[in-house]
Amino acid sequence: MNEEELVIEKSNMLTKAGLNWNVKSEPIQTVSGILIPDRIALVREDTNKVLGIHTENYSPYQNDELLELLYRISGQSGLVVHSGGSFKGGEKVWFQLKSNDLKLGNDRIEGYISGFNSFDGRTALAFGNAKITVSCMNTFWTGYKQVSTRLRHSSTMRPRIDEILRQIDVLLNEEQVQFGEITKLSETRMTPEVKELITKKLFEISVEERLDSNEFSTNLKNRLWRFNYDLGIELAQKNDSLWGLFSGVTRYTTHSMKPRGDNSESKMFGRTGTLEREIYKELVEMI
Repeated sequence: MNEEELVIEKSNMLTKAGLNWNVKSEPIQTVSGILIPDRIALVREDTNKVLGIHTENYSPYQNDELLELLYRISGQSGLVVHSGGSFKGGEKVWFQLKSNDLKLGNDRIEGYISGFNSFDGRTALAFGNAKITVSCMNTFWTGYKQVSTRLRHSSTMRPRIDEILRQIDVLLNEEQVQFGEITKLSETRMTPEVKELITKKLFEISVEERLDSNEFSTNLKNRLWRFNYDLGIELAQKNDSLWGLFSGVTRYTTHSMKPRGDNSESKMFGRTGTLEREIYKELVEMI
């Protein structure tokens, strides 16, 4: 691919991901015109949506810069730039590189290296792993806290970008470790005690409470029923294994936890993702 074709491909990728826009910094003032010192607003240029309020030291990393970084990683690693997207009108953005797959029986777990950025100030520029179980499209974002790929938005950020390039091999090695863990989980039978433990962990129910308690709200009872329904599907496909149990968790969080909307943001950045990672860690420790 020559340079002109590469420019066109990058532009098409930005457009396909809905990220073909930049942000600008604007000063902030009160209604009466008083300038607020040391504060700026990050404004999306095409919609004038305010994406975040920051100090003057905040240095935005534009979408085309993030995509350019992924293409540098692609050139270094051979991984293909796959997809991208955003949340809340662009407050958080992401791109993905396609990495390796794991075949388990009739199922396939696809791996991705994901690049994250934000303009709301809540997320650093960072990279991490993600998994998608193809048979049911369950997603599991393993986060980006395992390796030092997080860069704060400041004037020192861009000179340190090469740190991320050096860490990509660490992420790929981590992915292979996770594939090994998943294989062992698939070979380990689930017990009723472990099922109860993980159910209570997911719904943040105390260990002293019974799962059939009449004290639970109707809403919680309905959510528990839905989780058990999703779990039954996964266990039937995965031979009552610990991997089936975890897949029941991710089926529920992906498809049922937020039935009227996409739960991806919480799985990537929020409490749902934190719970999933804690549950995964506990299950791996059992094997």
